[in-house]
Amino acid sequence: MKKRIAILGSTGSIGTQTLDVIEQNPDYFEVEVLTANSNTHLLIEQTRKFKPNTIVIANKNKYDELVDALDDFPVKIYAGSEAIAQVVEMDTIDIVLTAMVGYSGLLPTINAIKSGKTIALANKETLVVAGEMIQKLAFHHQTSIYPVDSEHSAIFQCLVGEGKNKIEKIYLTASGGPFRGKDFDYLEKVTKENALKHPNWEMGAKITIDSSTLMNKGFEAIEARWLFGLDPNQIEVVVHPQSIIHSAVQFEDGSIKAQMGLPDMKLPILYALGFPQRIKNDFPRFSFWDYPELNFEKPDLKNFKNLSLALEAMDKCGNMPCIVNAANEIAVEAFLKDKVGFCQMTDIIEHSMQEINFIKHPDLEQLIKTDEETRKFAQSLI
Repeated sequence: MKKRIAILGSTGSIGTQTLDVIEQNPDYFEVEVLTANSNTHLLIEQTRKFKPNTIVIANKNKYDELVDALDDFPVKIYAGSEAIAQVVEMDTIDIVLTAMVGYSGLLPTINAIKSGKTIALANKETLVVAGEMIQKLAFHHQTSIYPVDSEHSAIFQCLVGEGKNKIEKIYLTASGGPFRGKDFDYLEKVTKENALKHPNWEMGAKITIDSSTLMNKGFEAIEARWLFGLDPNQIEVVVHPQSIIHSAVQFEDGSIKAQMGLPDMKLPILYALGFPQRIKNDFPRFSFWDYPELNFEKPDLKNFKNLSLALEAMDKCGNMPCIVNAANEIAVEAFLKDKVGFCQMTDIIEHSMQEINFIKHPDLEQLIKTDEETRKFAQSLI
């Protein structure tokens, strides 16, 4: 039977690539639900092409536009963030791929887990903000979470077949972004146009900026902690400019397993949707002769302080990662609107970590409140 997929965030980078994967594998997958934030033009186009049962637009002001454009088309249409959180409960969904940007993916993912859906997780902020809670929910509802991020997919692939063999350490690889090797004086002059030019990956604006500051790698460390049940001291970030080794696992006997391949997000997407089956495809293949050298470096925590702030939040845990995420979302949005400089994003995050009340064991309501308070405080610094 085909797996029926709900794509939360279908008009973004991961969402559109997921639809490409589904289109190339019609015998394995079909689209059941599509959701978008506000891009009605692309959502309408996707709806007519993939014929989902239901679509949802988060921006309620766009609802009438969708209804008018799809008046002749047999699809259920809803609007609002509440509708996105509810639609994942549909009985006709097998896999929920969460590709929404930032904090907005948290509540839909929680509802999908409670409904027993398999999760293909491309929204790392869900585990950054509420990793411990998500881990407990998934265990309680016996829900599988398959990572879509290339680094976490690599770790997951390395662990398949290892049973109870203990992990000694994982190595999260990072390209280093477009400013690898640059000093603080250079970074102070960086523009958004500079930061949006990632050397290896094609991604959305928010994650591309996070990659340029190395905040994305810090978030991935937090995500890995909860996905794989690790202590913070078992996670090491390694800068690997070629982005060929996507991450590696070191076991207690000293052996290391790594997953390699070209930097193409369609590979981890297909692996998450198809697991445990590896589905044949015609994606470009890696050649050793094209990469005669692979390089590895320690991350520059002095000039790229966002990574050290994220790792600090991982160590402290509680609601601190939630604070970092909220402040970072505000800072990145401001940077993309030319309201703050590249290095000022770090200042906003650091001040928020110092000023927002720390809670060691927050519940969901406290995390929601933390997110709201942090956003207001961070906005006041701009």
